[in-house]
Amino acid sequence: MKIAYAFRRSTVYPHEAKEGWNLQPEPALTNFLGKVREIGFDGIELGFEVFGGHNATKQSVSELQKMLSDSGTPCVSMRAGGVLCTPIVGEENRDRLFKSIEIAGWLGVGIVNSALSGVPRNKTLGPISPGRAIQPGSSQLASYQDFELTASILREAGNRAGEIGADVTVEVHQHAIADNSKSTLKLLEMTDSQHVYANPDLGNILWHYDEPEESSEQAIMALAPHSKYWHCKSLQRVHVPEHDRTYFLRVPLPDGDIDYRFAIHAMLDAGYEGYFALEGTQTGDHITKDARSVAYVRQILSEIKDGSPVVGI
Repeated sequence: MKIAYAFRRSTVYPHEAKEGWNLQPEPALTNFLGKVREIGFDGIELGFEVFGGHNATKQSVSELQKMLSDSGTPCVSMRAGGVLCTPIVGEENRDRLFKSIEIAGWLGVGIVNSALSGVPRNKTLGPISPGRAIQPGSSQLASYQDFELTASILREAGNRAGEIGADVTVEVHQHAIADNSKSTLKLLEMTDSQHVYANPDLGNILWHYDEPEESSEQAIMALAPHSKYWHCKSLQRVHVPEHDRTYFLRVPLPDGDIDYRFAIHAMLDAGYEGYFALEGTQTGDHITKDARSVAYVRQILSEIKDGSPVVGI
């Protein structure tokens, strides 16, 4: 199993990134890519905007990919996303997804990942905020028509991805129509495409409601056979039942509440051959924190492979 870096913090000296998960300007970029390679990532995940969005061209995309590959950190997956079943915004996200598939073809990568989350459609439900008992955009609040429209767009996306030898993955995500294993599998069933699969992000299931809808173990066992890409992060959960509220702390994988030893076993047993895409931490020295996560994953993979645990982690 190869490990991709879905980095979530872009601040690297001397560049402070106030928002977004973009590539840094020089000299921070060379420093960053060097550390990514040194930690042991096999490549990085990049978003639609990094390549210029709708203005991306085959030449500009190819030039950036060559630079990344020469640095030992090629882009190995594309990140798109956004709700698909609403007017205007959904149409914009559809076009964004289709353009991301085109960019993936120019890059020569096999995965376009899409998280189907969006802004609240009903203000009475309150803002998007993890850890509450009611969540805007969730599968609980979605209509059957929402599922049908989303599935039809994903089916077309799958057709386009298949033409370039790629697949689209639906990320299990908060505030999205695919926010647990059952809703994700139902959406895949309705999409009925050989090029649309799941991305079983267990962190997003934990990070959604005040009480998780299912355990990480239940989710990974259900979704592993249907997965082609895998976002991984972990959190510590602090539940306040008196207020129907939970708060979360983003932490390196070995320190969180998700058992990735179990999850990795489940994915490998299902025949998974895709990337373990580490969603990095978002505060502090993310390079050091994320290096701990990579070491932890490689330790588990080593133990599974030959029964020889790696010490010193």
